[in-house]
Order: sequence, then C-alpha cells, then structure tokens
Amino acid sequence: MKAIWQNEVIAESDNTVVVENNHYFPPSSVKTTLLSPSKTHTHCPWKGDASYYDVNIHGKTNRDAAWYYPEPMKAAENIKGYIAFWKGVEVVQ
Repeated sequence: MKAIWQNEVIAESDNTVVVENNHYFPPSSVKTTLLSPSKTHTHCPWKGDASYYDVNIHGKTNRDAAWYYPEPMKAAENIKGYIAFWKGVEVVQ
C-alpha cells in the first residue's frame, strides 16, 4: 500500500493494518520528514485518543491529514504508533 499526496509517496508498506477501512502504516514505512505535529486530538471510544500530523509537501500543507494512536486502548494495541491518512491523501495498492 502507498499513501500519496501532491504526487509524493508519504508512506509505503506491505504490512498495513486495516481498521474501519483505514490502512494504518508502520511508523518505519512513513517519511516522517514530510510530517509535522498538529495540536489536534480526538477521542475514539474503543481506540482511545488520537494525535494528528500535518502533511507538508512542495510548500503546501494538508492540515491534520494523518493520525495515530500513541497510547491506544487494549482493543487497538495492534495499531499503536501506526499512522493513517485522509483529507485527500490517496491510499492505493
């Protein structure tokens, strides 16, 4: 799987974890130099508290386009630290 925005591959992995139709990429498969921490946080009743990243490519910023669970609840431990994308980031095979 690949996560692409602005014609740039942000993440690529054969080992994503699919949860609620979202592909969560292992941290080691993500170009973290393209991400910057966001102040946004949300809560999922069964996964826990999510933190967000802005995606920065070619001088453009896609705010809160990536998220992860730094300390997920027990039911979502398999995605701890894994990163998922949305807001126009294409996730394709």
